[in-house]
Amino acid sequence: MEIKKILNNNVVVTENDHNQEMVVMGNGLAFKKKVGQNVETSKIEKTFILKSAGISEKLSHLLQYTSEKYLDIASEVLDYAKSRLSYKLNDYLYIALTDHISFALTRYEQGIQFKNTLLYEVRKYYKQEYEIGLKAVEIIEQRTGATLDENEAGSIALHLVNSGISEENMELAVNVTEKINSILNIVKYHYNIEIDETTINYERFLSHLRFFVIRFIRNERIESTTDSFFYDQVITKYPKAFACTEKIATYLENEYGWGISSDEKLYLTVHIHRVTFRQQN
Repeated sequence: MEIKKILNNNVVVTENDHNQEMVVMGNGLAFKKKVGQNVETSKIEKTFILKSAGISEKLSHLLQYTSEKYLDIASEVLDYAKSRLSYKLNDYLYIALTDHISFALTRYEQGIQFKNTLLYEVRKYYKQEYEIGLKAVEIIEQRTGATLDENEAGSIALHLVNSGISEENMELAVNVTEKINSILNIVKYHYNIEIDETTINYERFLSHLRFFVIRFIRNERIESTTDSFFYDQVITKYPKAFACTEKIATYLENEYGWGISSDEKLYLTVHIHRVTFRQQN
């Protein structure tokens, strides 16, 4: 195998017998080596194939300021994820997850913890990805000694979910985007406003819509578990937002045959209220 690119002393880019680009890792693998020379196969400790163009360049940039040990951890997590998930994971996830692990461990060392505002939704709607996130946290602790919490497990789960609508799956990405735009338009016309896209509430709403649409496209139906008293309280407290949710439910039912559970209506109502409340007042 010929060295095509040197990322650092321990990581190089090469090609396999099928002309597929590979990243190979090993202690001192590129020490005193040059592009064009052969890889010392006896030093190879980790190998993974890159099918997406441009990923090695992004890895090269990332490894300028991030240790390759985080890439190794990310690779182990993704190997585990691939063995559990039915859908394809994008190569870019190597970059995103390596960067996330590096940043998470830096914050851990500094005593800084971020709360994942979507944690409840991740645990509820993406149980498989969340379980993988918990496994990832376990792997990170085994490899580094750092004890990360469930917020990080939730964030890793979101990386897995987002990978499902990557550029490699453009048809799904377009499908999701079109449906999100249709829902947002219903909200805009219902309230006769332009939604402020700079707010945190908008970002939360957009994230919820993205996961909501992906779930329905994948036919991942969630049965309602919400207490009826709480559900009635939300309807009473946010009647305009609930009326908007009903419009969305009718649209999705008529256009796609999607029936929305009371849980979904509840979450949509709360998000719609949050994202429109300040502009209404």
